[in-house]
Amino acid sequence: MSARFVYWMNVSLDLLIERDRGDHSGLEGPDWLHIDGPLHREFNDRARAMTMFVEGRVVRDMMDPFWPDARDDDSLPEWFREFGHIWTDIPKVLVSRTRTTAEHHTRVIGGDDAIAQLAALRRESEGDIAVGGATLATQLLAAGLVDELLLYTHPAVLGSGRPLFDEPVPEPLLLDLLEQRAFDNGVTLHRYAVRGASA
Repeated sequence: MSARFVYWMNVSLDLLIERDRGDHSGLEGPDWLHIDGPLHREFNDRARAMTMFVEGRVVRDMMDPFWPDARDDDSLPEWFREFGHIWTDIPKVLVSRTRTTAEHHTRVIGGDDAIAQLAALRRESEGDIAVGGATLATQLLAAGLVDELLLYTHPAVLGSGRPLFDEPVPEPLLLDLLEQRAFDNGVTLHRYAVRGASA
């Protein structure tokens, strides 16, 4: 049985992932995100259950070196340090046209056939593979390779900004609700299976 690509993202109520370019840089992130200790522990549990992370270059640049450095930074909360260990140790794939190497258990793929390489990876792997980055997720969706959406919806309406997918879906995207949960900080989890994903 092939693996499943899971597009994991924090979103606003109007399904935007950022208000301004680069607003996820830094430890705190934008003020519309409500990430506290309990929610971050939820992230840690989800990440630990993944068999692999697939990331675009922009996401990778946000993750590294911050999370490897966070592992041993006693000034950070315990849940940050824990995620640092999880992210660093899990196998990763970086999709990039400009990078050829990366550390921390990372394989780099690129070129015009990157999506075909990811399709092969999905066929040959098992479990759930987290997808990070709207550009990458948009390309995978167009290829019928996104199996699941894992969305953490924050109580904010941004009005304008970058959407969940970079391009409008050509046809309605039909979903089946697999799980939902509410957190005390106002964030809600909605986990959906995408109908019609390629086998």
